[in-house]
Amino acid sequence: MAVSGRKMSDFQGSKTLGSAEDFDHSCQPCLIIGQHVAAHGFCVECQEYLCKTCFECHKRTKASRNHELLDKDNVGKHVITNKGSEECTEKCSVHKKENIKFFCPTHKALGCNDCIILDHRTCEIEYIPDKCAGIGDSEEYRDIMKNLSEKMKDAEDIMKKAEVRDKEIDKCHAGIIKEILNFRKEINECLDQLQQKIQKDADKKKSNDKIIIQMVLDECANVSSDIKKLQSSLQVDRSLGQNGQLYITMKRAESKLKSDVVQKAGENLAKTDMQYTFERNADVESMLSKHSVFGKLNFSTSFVTSTKKKHIKTLTHKEDINVRTKSDSSLYNCCIIGCAILPSNKLVLGDCNESKLKVVDRQSKTLIEEKHLDNKPSDIAVLSQNLIAVTVTGNEEILIMKTAGKLTTVRKIPLYADFCGITYRQDHLYAVCRNPKRILVMDIQGNVENTISLNNDIFCAPRYIVVSKDSRHIYISDFKNDHIVSITLQGDVSAVYNHENISEPQGMVMLDDGSLLVCCYNSTIHHISGDLKQGQIVIDGLSYPQSICYSHHHDEVYIGCWGDQLKVFGMK
Repeated sequence: MAVSGRKMSDFQGSKTLGSAEDFDHSCQPCLIIGQHVAAHGFCVECQEYLCKTCFECHKRTKASRNHELLDKDNVGKHVITNKGSEECTEKCSVHKKENIKFFCPTHKALGCNDCIILDHRTCEIEYIPDKCAGIGDSEEYRDIMKNLSEKMKDAEDIMKKAEVRDKEIDKCHAGIIKEILNFRKEINECLDQLQQKIQKDADKKKSNDKIIIQMVLDECANVSSDIKKLQSSLQVDRSLGQNGQLYITMKRAESKLKSDVVQKAGENLAKTDMQYTFERNADVESMLSKHSVFGKLNFSTSFVTSTKKKHIKTLTHKEDINVRTKSDSSLYNCCIIGCAILPSNKLVLGDCNESKLKVVDRQSKTLIEEKHLDNKPSDIAVLSQNLIAVTVTGNEEILIMKTAGKLTTVRKIPLYADFCGITYRQDHLYAVCRNPKRILVMDIQGNVENTISLNNDIFCAPRYIVVSKDSRHIYISDFKNDHIVSITLQGDVSAVYNHENISEPQGMVMLDDGSLLVCCYNSTIHHISGDLKQGQIVIDGLSYPQSICYSHHHDEVYIGCWGDQLKVFGMK
């Protein structure tokens, strides 16, 4: 059955499809949707090449089931005529029911009647049926086919180059990974040797202390046994009225009482009353060849088995450390708005007036490095041995920085809001946002895991943040409402600390017993219990204290103020 409107007498010209051996065409229905699929046969009525899928579908569809279909084996037995037609059958992509009939040379656009009326009314339009007669034999058609072939060849050449490059990338990556693993292996072997050495020192210390303690135990046990025997003999001699023997036993007891065995045992025991802790080496990356690179044993006069928490009684001013450098502006004093102490016994300070980070060596009490930032730092949190996080207010970002060697930015975490205080607890960063008032909980890659909204009725200007050791409570200082607030991870307020002398609270630090030291802009430092029920002023007369940090191992508190001096206080 022929397609409506198409008669054999209308066909102009003819061609032979050829045998199955040289049959090489693409499915024409598939070409319309941009797919190039090899033809499996030909429909005489539709004058179209069909792939295997379309060929089978043609047999089943009601409109085409009676069409004459030729498969590969039969195409060479028929002569198929070609019909030249100026009829436009493709539908408009915008007006789905209309056929494309026009071309706008100005905009290089194909369109239907509606397109021309709406978008090309003033353009000179070409009517496709008038322009397409004999176009299949035109120079334009041959040029397009030639250019398409050249473009396809160019694409195939690039694909071949891409495949070669893909293999080169894999090879390069494999080589880099191999070098990294070899280097890591060398580092591990070196660290294993250093670890064995320091463990051997620790084992030796333990063995010697154990020997002394066992000797003390044996001596004291012998003394105790002798005393028990003397006590028994004295009681027996007295009860039997054997005064002569009682006299002799009493003299023996007096001699035992004068013995210094117990005193010497106590002195020997005191030799073991020495804490030894492991101190990490901050320059491990650049000092692998040095003997003490992995660390060393530090001895102090506090016994290692003591588990008693330190309770603050007094803070005594020890000294000031000058944090001003030659490159600082002469117009303003320093303003140490953030401070943190590293495991390597270095202090990192954030100077907002100078837009700098400054590094102080705690032992020599000297400033050893300064790092210029693009904007003002706000707060600092220590992440690990060699990493810190710094909030930069003007840039609305967190800088993750490497502290081994010179301060170096590892990556930047964009925040898209004004954040100030930051702290780190159990592999999570906690950052305070002023507007909107909230806390972001994220990993050190910047992936936000929780957002805690802050109650606008309680908070006015949240500033600094501290998280309890069990991560169940978050403490926030509110600069304008003059109070410290404790909230849960759900944002519920659990306690509020108000005090008649607390004014514009700023930086905070949590001590070993869970209590807080809080800087107040009115020149004071408050010591507040963890439940926020009790508090007192422990330092007064400071110059606008802003930030504070605490060294557990040295019992020192460092306070950053508005001025060129970092304040150092001893804790007792």
